[in-house]
Amino acid sequence: MNRLLRSTAILTLLAVPVFAQQEDTPGPTGEPEAVAPETGVPAPDEAAPEPEAAAEADDAPAEPAEAGAESDAAPARDAADPDTAETEGATPAANAPAAEPDTAGEDADTSDDASAEGEGPEADASPEPEQETAQARPSSDAKVPASGPGWPSFHGQVSGAKYSPLEQITPENVGELELAWRLETGDVSDGSGDLPATVWSATPIYANDLLYIGTPFYRVLAVDPATGEEVWSFDSQSTLEALTQPALKNRGVAYWEAAEPVEGEACQRIVYLGTMDAQLFALDADDGALCEDFADGGVLDVNQWNTVNDRWPLSLLQPPTIVDDHVIIGWAGNDWDWAEAPPGSVFSVNAQTGELEWTFDTIPEEIRERTGTANVWTAMSADEERGIVYLPVASPSPNYWGGNRTEDIPYATSTTALDIETGEVIWSRQWVHHDIWDYDINSAPTLMDITVDGEEIPALMQATKMGFLFVVNRETGEDIWPIEERAVPAGDIEGERYPPTQPFPTVPAPLIDQSTLPDVWPLADIASFGECSALWDEMQYAGMYQPPTTEGAGAGAYPNSAGVVQWGGVGFDPERQLAVVNLSHVVQYIQLYEREEYDRINGEAGPGESGFHPQTGAPYGMSLKTALNRWGMPCWKPPFGELAAIDMSSGEIVWRKPFGSSQRYGFYMPEMWGSPTIGGPAVTASGLIFIGATMDAKVRAYDLQTGEELWEDLTEAPSVSNPAIYEHDGAQYVAFVSGGNSILKPSVGDMVSVYRLPVE
Repeated sequence: MNRLLRSTAILTLLAVPVFAQQEDTPGPTGEPEAVAPETGVPAPDEAAPEPEAAAEADDAPAEPAEAGAESDAAPARDAADPDTAETEGATPAANAPAAEPDTAGEDADTSDDASAEGEGPEADASPEPEQETAQARPSSDAKVPASGPGWPSFHGQVSGAKYSPLEQITPENVGELELAWRLETGDVSDGSGDLPATVWSATPIYANDLLYIGTPFYRVLAVDPATGEEVWSFDSQSTLEALTQPALKNRGVAYWEAAEPVEGEACQRIVYLGTMDAQLFALDADDGALCEDFADGGVLDVNQWNTVNDRWPLSLLQPPTIVDDHVIIGWAGNDWDWAEAPPGSVFSVNAQTGELEWTFDTIPEEIRERTGTANVWTAMSADEERGIVYLPVASPSPNYWGGNRTEDIPYATSTTALDIETGEVIWSRQWVHHDIWDYDINSAPTLMDITVDGEEIPALMQATKMGFLFVVNRETGEDIWPIEERAVPAGDIEGERYPPTQPFPTVPAPLIDQSTLPDVWPLADIASFGECSALWDEMQYAGMYQPPTTEGAGAGAYPNSAGVVQWGGVGFDPERQLAVVNLSHVVQYIQLYEREEYDRINGEAGPGESGFHPQTGAPYGMSLKTALNRWGMPCWKPPFGELAAIDMSSGEIVWRKPFGSSQRYGFYMPEMWGSPTIGGPAVTASGLIFIGATMDAKVRAYDLQTGEELWEDLTEAPSVSNPAIYEHDGAQYVAFVSGGNSILKPSVGDMVSVYRLPVE
């Protein structure tokens, strides 16, 4: 027995993952079922609820800090006919709420005001309101524009595809990649000194024959793409305080170029940098000078539009989305601490003047003061040919109790399509009704043209924290493969509202099986003398939508609030019609506490927004914890992360495999365990996937068609950002930013690594 204990202790030291929570964390599971799993809850007789929509603040994943770390398919509905539209599709409405042009803070929503105040723990028997859309628009045959050799936006293209047409680096020669140059910015903090820790997830932007890099100290570097030599730099002199987030965060910059640049005139090409204190800087892309004609001398104060529940600034951590001459701005906030918070809003301003063009509000005016968020904190995508921008909207506040917002919030936790010129709603699909699980829509939808059963379809794939990949017609919001409303469990919190059903896609199959918790990991259970098994017995779990509770150890959160898929989103190869997604597996549990008990506990917040949070203004505080044993080992079976490819002509998974290595104390765990991931993939026309994302701080290349790993290199910290692929002076380069994230492991960095084939 002593020998067994000694062996277990050794394995513990090697394998223990400090599964802390993060900005975007996924949930663990076994092999997913071929179709969306049944919940085991009897279907109610009432009509299925309609989609809603709300938003959340910046990514709040819960990742292992170290992983040692039914019914018959419903027909697709007609989004152009409100009389025949079914609950699971987008519904048009002539009186759809439109964004207010040239105003801010105006009502942009005309949702039904049917209050459900005082309802008990019974499942809500009344159907949700139909999704609303603006006037019908003419159909278009326009395709997603072909990608160029640069990387001018966060996802390479505003379609969100993360696709490069370059073919110089191939599966046959990628093993010869070598480091072209490496740059350390100096803008890094581990939090041990006067500055908060940094979380750096910037994707470099290649445009104007330069590589532009934003840093978590809110500086911009413009460097030579072939050598890394600095051409110019800009320092915003922003306050380096964690005003809304637990760390200093930055995901890079955005780039705009005039359709017909006038040579000799300033600011014909502009780089935009946002800051945590809600300032948007516009810089001349040629020399880094402020664009004096933009807003107030080159700086736009976005916080001027923060007029309701302005508890904190509208943090600009994600670069704005640039479509034609529109700069479309979302924002991040402070999750979990307040019931009443700034309500979700998206702003469009003119690219050269900063003048406000329209505002879109996600929450009905009559309840904005009682709730908040339902914001857009991640990247957006756009169909430039059709003039549509797609918003991934987060959940409302507070995140784990909705008794203050029992009315319908149709745009919460949704994908909502707006007219780029006016901000009017074209269609909207709500993916979680009355969200009390923090299941923000956390990544830009990926636009794709696919052929299904011989028909060419303009599609949109929305990846989600739940591990669902919803696929709809991006022009109308209609299902491409059926999306069903299925019964989900009700809860027991007085005054809460529990929708009887939630949307479940049938194709592609869920990335994880959310109908049951994954099996307990025997190694972790033995090492902790049965702690994991005991926790599994104490958690309540009747499927993914198990409501938060005060009972036992709380409700199992599987997937967890950080998500199966994170903000990196889905890559897509338009020629092979293959989608690529990395996913994480994490189990957490949510506990509600009545206010008096919460105040008595006086618990502290944990890493990455785990731990205790007050939900001030609500009758319940909450805690969110990752399911770890006493040694910090995950209680659920590996793998902790995977990489998968999906054939979008059929929705079938082509291959999936454990991805990355969990790592602790310098030891790498077996690759068959995989790693939790933060960040996303980039794909090339030559058939390669480039990706960082794992806790082992490696960057890798995979064969797109087989999933075989072909190349890797070690950097100083996890590359928790999407890579950029570009061509400069005839050579192809792949750029990674290794900024780290304490949610994966306590390692941060300031390194940019750029690779190319050997020079002959």
